[in-house]
Amino acid sequence: MGFLIRKSPGAVRGAGTGYYFSLERENPGMDPADPELVDAAKNWLAMDGLWFLAVEGAFGLEKAMELDRKIWTDFSRIEAERIKKRLSLPEHGGLDALDSALRHRLHSLLNPFRIERPSGDTLCYFMLTCRTQDARERRGLPLFPCREVGLVEYSVFARTIDPRFETACIACPPDAGDREFSCGWRFTLPQR
Repeated sequence: MGFLIRKSPGAVRGAGTGYYFSLERENPGMDPADPELVDAAKNWLAMDGLWFLAVEGAFGLEKAMELDRKIWTDFSRIEAERIKKRLSLPEHGGLDALDSALRHRLHSLLNPFRIERPSGDTLCYFMLTCRTQDARERRGLPLFPCREVGLVEYSVFARTIDPRFETACIACPPDAGDREFSCGWRFTLPQR
């Protein structure tokens, strides 16, 4: 489950995007106001980041990316399977199932996001700010080139929820351009 995202001029949260977290709950489920749950999600993300930085430091970015793709392939499948079971999502639940599942991911507790449905067969997910990129910036590191790993992560997650999904990156770091989100992903159910 995720936070409700509200548009507000001058909002502090969301790196100047004008979006902020609301602790109103959209659905029962994960509670973003539960400090233990949020702390556990922070610990999970910290371990992921520390692991990656250690591998990058020892073996270089290329090897770290290769291993990261492998780990996200496995983790995304496991996370999606567990969410699907916990929420009793149907096998071919389509956009509604994916929408619900994305709101129950661990990082939905940490990164503000927005979900849009521009058409009857498409869902777009926008992570408005990213703790991983923010941490790298604080350490003086370049932005993480997340397209390769993100395509694996989001494709596997979506196909585990419903195997018909096709996934594409809208934009993500270090893509150039001024945008109101850190990364964006498009999920489409092909018309057959």
